[in-house]
Amino acid sequence: MKQMASEKAARILIVDDEPQIVRVLRASLGAQGYDVKTALDGQAALKLFEDWRPDLVVVDLVMPGIDGLEVCRRLRLVSQVPIIVLSVKGEERTKVEALDMGADDYVTKPFGIAELLARIRAALRRSNVAFPERNETLEVGDFRIDLGTRSVKVRDETVRLTPKEFDLLLYFVQNAGRVLTHRKLLGAIWGGEYTEQKEYLRVFVGNLRRKVEPDPDRPRYILTEPWVGYRFNPQGD
Repeated sequence: MKQMASEKAARILIVDDEPQIVRVLRASLGAQGYDVKTALDGQAALKLFEDWRPDLVVVDLVMPGIDGLEVCRRLRLVSQVPIIVLSVKGEERTKVEALDMGADDYVTKPFGIAELLARIRAALRRSNVAFPERNETLEVGDFRIDLGTRSVKVRDETVRLTPKEFDLLLYFVQNAGRVLTHRKLLGAIWGGEYTEQKEYLRVFVGNLRRKVEPDPDRPRYILTEPWVGYRFNPQGD
């Protein structure tokens, strides 16, 4: 959906060393009402980011010189701007590294413009969400979480969770729509010494699905990103 003329145009920085991709993305995003600037390498991208301060960055992972991983690392030192990485099939390890360094999402090449636009809209929505204080209530999609009493309702039905299940669900909700790697989830919920203990995550995600999903065998909320981690979809559509 094209942005309304009254809305402030979101600034998007496109970083890719393939001029043809840059031209297509600049034209496609510009046609949707976004304010777009481009860079053909990581060094130029970092300089442009400093001068322009975009609202979102789309960056290719494999580039000569400063690659997409290093761009993610440096941006996260100074900003929480949403980052979407572009990757080709077969780059699972690099993709996971980028997500662990702070990228919010990834799109695999070749991709459709409609898919990228949907990811951009979701990332911009997330960046504008202000979450409540710990004694308030968080409502996202089908989920209602009382942070003070640590109680949960899903589709208006009370769900009883263990403390760790609650912590895991809350982290999913606070990062709704983002791809969360196994390492990131383990580090956030169990601590840095557990980042290789994927069995913890499998057990707790399985338990959580049994409690919140209409059909745990066909999850609608806690979606698996193969070989990478999970993505939480609070609307369940």
